[in-house]
Amino acid sequence: MSEKPAILYVDDEEANLLLFRISFEGDREVLVANTPEEGLEKLKQNQERIRAVISDMHMPRMNGVQFIKKAQETVSNIPYFILSGYAFNDEIDEAMQEKIIRNFFTKPFNRSEIEEQLKAASGF
Repeated sequence: MSEKPAILYVDDEEANLLLFRISFEGDREVLVANTPEEGLEKLKQNQERIRAVISDMHMPRMNGVQFIKKAQETVSNIPYFILSGYAFNDEIDEAMQEKIIRNFFTKPFNRSEIEEQLKAASGF
């Protein structure tokens, strides 16, 4: 098991998980989950190491904001972000205003924008 700090990325599309992992691994470990339920389990199992969580917005059974609300029941002291190919909407806006999520990123993602937010939010 790695001693690097970790981020968790949750997305129901395998290609997105692979692209994200390739783009962001290096000084950190990237844990991925292709369902919100798997994401909650990985968060619970790795809560000591995970420094940030990024979730897709549109997934079956549970959207990104719903997933993050559940995840915060397990770990509330880390930043959470939404990454989506869909437009910014009222639910995301409300989640940002209520400080449920720290920021919203669009797909295709801008690696440097996400890196900047990760460094500002979690120090790595």
